[in-house]
Amino acid sequence: MTAPAPEEPGPAVPYGTPDAPRIAVRGEAHLEVDPEIARIGITVTARGRDRRSALDDLNRRNATVIDLLTSYGPAVEHLETGALSLTPELIRHGRGERVRTYHGTVHLTAELCDFTALGELTTRLADLDLTRVDGPWWALRTDSPAHRQARRQAVHEAVQRAREYAEALGTTLAALVEIADIGAESAPSLPPAPGAMRSRAAGYGAPGGPPDEPAPLDLRPQRQHVSAQLNARFTMKPPKL
Repeated sequence: MTAPAPEEPGPAVPYGTPDAPRIAVRGEAHLEVDPEIARIGITVTARGRDRRSALDDLNRRNATVIDLLTSYGPAVEHLETGALSLTPELIRHGRGERVRTYHGTVHLTAELCDFTALGELTTRLADLDLTRVDGPWWALRTDSPAHRQARRQAVHEAVQRAREYAEALGTTLAALVEIADIGAESAPSLPPAPGAMRSRAAGYGAPGGPPDEPAPLDLRPQRQHVSAQLNARFTMKPPKL
């Protein structure tokens, strides 16, 4: 006579049972910390009556900006060049058109980690001819410890909240069933468009200005808000109701 096959365990139920009541809670953490980096956008402009003179002027101004940025050494943590354009401006000439002048632009982005140099650098950049400065945009690094701290605090809050519910029923927690970021199973939201966060820090430098450099701008770092949210589910020992 063969022994009966052992019963296979049934699937886990998505809800609690009288022997293992379930608690679902939300954990949140909100921190306010100092920024770690600041980004500025630089737009260099040039114009000339012919294509070559406009391009040469743009190249010279771009080199001046890069030399100024690199002179700050480690304070400028990252520097990259974005879009470059050289566009003819047309005017009507009789029945046709002819080129009146050429406009050239080049966009650069600089990332600074030394805020003591930021005010002086942005002022010197804005004082250059036909140079525009946008920003600064304050931010944290993607691997900033602040993100880890917020996640840990959110977990601790979830555990504390679940314990308080269990204590209100005269019992204690038994086990952790699940923990998940809010929205972890849904489609990620799109980041805001770059133009939505743009703020003008300085405008075009006035050509023919005084040879002495202007006083540095007093730029105050903007505190950064870091948050973490999660859902957590626990089982608890059956309470005596």
